[in-house]
Amino acid sequence: MTDVHHTSPSPATPRELVIRVMPMPADANANGDIFGGWIMAQVDIAGSVLPARITRGRVATVAVNEFIFKQPVSVGDLLSFYAQVTRVGRTSITVHVEVVAERNPADPQVVKVTEANLTYVAIDNQGKPRPFNQG
Repeated sequence: MTDVHHTSPSPATPRELVIRVMPMPADANANGDIFGGWIMAQVDIAGSVLPARITRGRVATVAVNEFIFKQPVSVGDLLSFYAQVTRVGRTSITVHVEVVAERNPADPQVVKVTEANLTYVAIDNQGKPRPFNQG
């Protein structure tokens, strides 16, 4: 479903803050840790922001190439999701997402909690891959 020919964006492509959210008690398991699936859903949303902007239309997730949970996330952590385009093809875009948590307001700490690489494909109104203008 993804295309074969890829070109790389400029090496200076900056990472961009795309979402900031605080998980709530309903997002936690019985131990008070945030569900991994909840974090994965937020990463997928964050990862789609830049491809949707670049393709100027609908995108669909076609692959989760890598997903690493580095630290647990707790209720009250303020999560910041940073996205960076790592590859642009004819119909697809791969994005690296890093999630950092701001913890403990009394003694502030910022820690990377998750990182992932996801690939999105530009789709038309029928859900078929479509090329997009990279101009």
